[in-house]
Amino acid sequence: MNFVTFLHIILSSFKKKTMKDFIEKYYPILLAFLSFLMSVTLWFTGNKLEGIFVGIWVPSILSLSIAIRQRRKK
Repeated sequence: MNFVTFLHIILSSFKKKTMKDFIEKYYPILLAFLSFLMSVTLWFTGNKLEGIFVGIWVPSILSLSIAIRQRRKK
């Protein structure tokens, strides 16, 4: 095994671990952002009430994630 292969193996395992950690840490923000995009899409396609309903999910998702993280730390 040469140095390039060894370096490639190390970097690929580092990227996998880092991406997994990133998703575990920031999944509520990603979900809230997707909810926001869905809300805007619904609003501008003429479904204003549905857009408002989905838009309310954003602070709910973020609040719930904060509550869950506080419980995990205790």
